[in-house]
Amino acid sequence: MSRKIELLAPGGDVDAIKAAIVAGANAVYCGLDTFNARNRATNLSFDDLIGVIGLAHQYQCEVFLTMNIVILEQEFTGLIKLLNQIVNIGIDGIIVQDLGIFNLVKKYFPSLAVHASTQLTTHNPGQIRFLAKIGATRVNLSRELNLSEIKSLTTLAHEHDVLTEVFVHGALCIAFSGQCYSSSVSVGNSGNRGRCSQACRDEYEITAAGNKFPLNLKDNSAYFDLPELVDAGVDSLKIEGRIKGAQYVHTVVDSWRKQIDRFIETGQLLSDNTQLYKVFNRDFTNSFLKGNLTKNMFIDNPRDNSFKHANDEHNAISVVQIQQVQQGLSEEKNAIGAHVVEKIKHLSIAKQTLTIHFSGQAGKPLTVNVTTNKHNFCVHSEMPLIASEQTSVDKSAIEKRFKSLQQGKYSLQAFDFCDLEAGLSIPFKELTRIKNQVAFLLNDKVRVIPAVSLPTLTKHSKLTETPTLSILISDEKDLHLADITDADIYFKLPESFKKNCTKYIDILLRNPRLIPWFPAVLIGKDYIEAVKILEQVKPVRIVTNNTGVAYKAFEMNIDWIAGPFLNTTNSHALLTLQEELNCSGAFISNEINQNQIKNIARPENFKLLYSIYHPILMMTSRQCFFQQTVGCNKPSIEDGCMLKCEKATTITNVKGISFAVDKQKGGYPSIYNHEQFLNMNVIEDFSHLFDEFFIDLTNIGSGSKAELDKTELIRHFEKLIKGDSEAKIQLDAMVTVSTHAQYSQGL
Repeated sequence: MSRKIELLAPGGDVDAIKAAIVAGANAVYCGLDTFNARNRATNLSFDDLIGVIGLAHQYQCEVFLTMNIVILEQEFTGLIKLLNQIVNIGIDGIIVQDLGIFNLVKKYFPSLAVHASTQLTTHNPGQIRFLAKIGATRVNLSRELNLSEIKSLTTLAHEHDVLTEVFVHGALCIAFSGQCYSSSVSVGNSGNRGRCSQACRDEYEITAAGNKFPLNLKDNSAYFDLPELVDAGVDSLKIEGRIKGAQYVHTVVDSWRKQIDRFIETGQLLSDNTQLYKVFNRDFTNSFLKGNLTKNMFIDNPRDNSFKHANDEHNAISVVQIQQVQQGLSEEKNAIGAHVVEKIKHLSIAKQTLTIHFSGQAGKPLTVNVTTNKHNFCVHSEMPLIASEQTSVDKSAIEKRFKSLQQGKYSLQAFDFCDLEAGLSIPFKELTRIKNQVAFLLNDKVRVIPAVSLPTLTKHSKLTETPTLSILISDEKDLHLADITDADIYFKLPESFKKNCTKYIDILLRNPRLIPWFPAVLIGKDYIEAVKILEQVKPVRIVTNNTGVAYKAFEMNIDWIAGPFLNTTNSHALLTLQEELNCSGAFISNEINQNQIKNIARPENFKLLYSIYHPILMMTSRQCFFQQTVGCNKPSIEDGCMLKCEKATTITNVKGISFAVDKQKGGYPSIYNHEQFLNMNVIEDFSHLFDEFFIDLTNIGSGSKAELDKTELIRHFEKLIKGDSEAKIQLDAMVTVSTHAQYSQGL
């Protein structure tokens, strides 16, 4: 087999990266202490990153920098400064969630390879095309996909010169990545900013099914699925674990390296995965890959399973037996740790030393001799030095221009002027040319890209002077609401459709006032059916939370608005949507606060929307929340579960806070906060910014709360938008359990 299969390893700190390199990783991904989605990892300083790149490249190992969080408007000055730095240090790619970074890279840093993070929830063909259009060179496919879906998307990605990577080992989130707000809602730490507090690992009051950790999945391991992944054409096998240490990283990477090498050499697999159980694990599952979503994916303990596994393997039952097994495993763990320390102790990420020697005399060229650990070269001026006491080039003038050479991968040891005569002159322009030539040669003959400055964006005017109201419904029984309001009425489409069913096409054709609202997740046949709605209804306008549907709307020249679950937080993301895909408007994320909203610059002829009333979604999953809560007789999730099941329950954490577990017909299992989102302050704060304020009247996620009078809600909200203070009192009285904490705390 000749095709390269990349083994991509996590690097939360320098030792973990060293461990990955010596264990045989083809690439590592790591983050700085800013702009990355693992703030609980140790992470790297910028100097560390430079050293890591140098070390990794010595071992033919690539380095990808994680910048996989949503970006706030005020952070773009720091972000552009960082991009100016990393574009010249030999980084092999950046991993990105925020759509605004795609815009910046395409315009100002086209030499950077951009990888679409798993946070972009990529799971259908339209999303591959969307990401290729905005500049992605690689896509991390959603870890909920099965092998057939991975193969289909990878084939398409390759047709668009996009590589694919798949998580093959490590922790599994029960929620779709990029669509989990549980940590943000419950403790104010957003997963979209790398501060996930892992609410899915929390303990809950014991459920009817007898579980204390009903949301806790086993770890992912596709160790024995390598042939199928190779057959699917996957380019990169990715190991999760940037908060894990060197011992874990080395063990997992080494195990996978041996498995890949064995398969390449013989076409056979190693049958022993014992080493993987000797480091942290929650036991293993490959059920997402196999498309077999059973109860066995869960484990009722979020902590390390390695000791329990050892007991089970040795059938240790008595106290003495258990003690012996535990001691033996502890000794093995210590031995692994010592082995890793020994293997990496000689590896250095120290900067290369740099010495610059200047020599010259009147009538001769200025000569600059440069010496590093691996370089020794001379650069000469193109004109001779001339005697001139008044405009002489002194040491300080030279140092001023050449000191910037130490800001990259080099540690400047000395400027040596012993062979440069005094009282000589050369044009400063020529001195700068020499410095640039030295920089070019030090950068392995790769042109140093000059720093760019980010232009100030124009804040364009609103499309309408007075903001309007829009409402969301999901049932034909609510169509009568159209008779009492002039508001835009969005119709929420499900996440799953019966194949070739025309129900929703018929509803939309019968009611042309309805504006289709597409969900965030549409996989397989459900994406195909969603596209059929566009093709047969040909709506004038849609709202979509799915970038695949967005791309199809762009292709069909349908006016489209980016929904709230696209997590839009800044002006440059808006520009990506408008400039690349002709988007006409976007919801601004409900996760950001007043100060984070106020500086967003509206693109020209672009609509800005904000949701002021809705159920607060915490997470959506392809797995079933009911297996571990109320229980379910089915051994695994079936195709009909999405279409038929409409169970609901609540789970209560050990702090006594309850959450609604809701499953609508045609929807994925979801968990909602016990409070509704109600933000009336934003109307007073930002009526000058937003064109439209939105309310969700679907009943989805309401749990056991009584259904409110929707006619009354509409009337009060319409009055509120017009400045009626009495309406605020009425709404507070109607919506008794509400919060707008996210608007206060922000990201």
